[in-house]
Amino acid sequence: MTSSVFDSRVCALGEGPLWHPERKQLFWFDILGKRLLSRDGATPLEWQFDEHVSAAGWVDHDTLLIASETGLYRFDIQTGDYDLVVAMEEDDPLTRSNDGRADPFGGFWIGTMGKDAEPGEGAIYRYFQGALEPLFQDITISNSICFAPDGKTAYFSDTTTGRIMKQELDDQGWPIGTAKVFVDLSSQGLNPDGSVVDSDGCLWNAQWGAGRVARYAPNGTLLETLSLPATQITCPAFGGAELTTMFATSAAHGIAEPVGSAGQTFTEAMRVKGQPEHRVLLS
Repeated sequence: MTSSVFDSRVCALGEGPLWHPERKQLFWFDILGKRLLSRDGATPLEWQFDEHVSAAGWVDHDTLLIASETGLYRFDIQTGDYDLVVAMEEDDPLTRSNDGRADPFGGFWIGTMGKDAEPGEGAIYRYFQGALEPLFQDITISNSICFAPDGKTAYFSDTTTGRIMKQELDDQGWPIGTAKVFVDLSSQGLNPDGSVVDSDGCLWNAQWGAGRVARYAPNGTLLETLSLPATQITCPAFGGAELTTMFATSAAHGIAEPVGSAGQTFTEAMRVKGQPEHRVLLS
């Protein structure tokens, strides 16, 4: 497998790649640049915001639900207009949104964190049926939010712990019992960033600082790794006509002299297929 550059624009902190299944179009964010990015064929698209934006789910053909540092917003792709759906930590200037993804029940999980990764300042929430509810507290860097194909399992991580957690869900997508360790990377010095689950139920995790995405079986066994041409890979996503293309965002932030492909967005043809991203139901 050989990766290539999907988009050469440099993101200070590329994140949140989302393949819109109706538009057949990739959206992603530069969190520190406060930008939403996309492409229309060879034409680069970009929307500038006045606060940090980091993750999205699709609502319909022309609408995204976008997470920002103060709330979740309904975003019109055609016009660029957006309006508040629900506030989130709007009174805390120290925090911003980070990783997020729609769940199989129409809900949207979104993590927050301190803007300077202050210990325990973040949380993970779920927006469902018009309300935003906290799920996990005392999170430092929220990441790896994704879901198994059967809808019975969620994954998430606090990157600073080096662990990806596995959480059982009930028949409406709410956590049951206590989350358990899925994989512990701390002894290897690996930092779990964003993740996505393929159609076989295997989790692909971007590992910040290692220049790779790693695939884990449902029992946590490492199956394979995919090397990419940037050290700070942040999140993978499946897309393309058959969901057999992997996209991966990266970050240039923190590199004294960004070189090579740091901050660019990559693509790779895969032997496995992803899951379609779930639709967010706003009410």
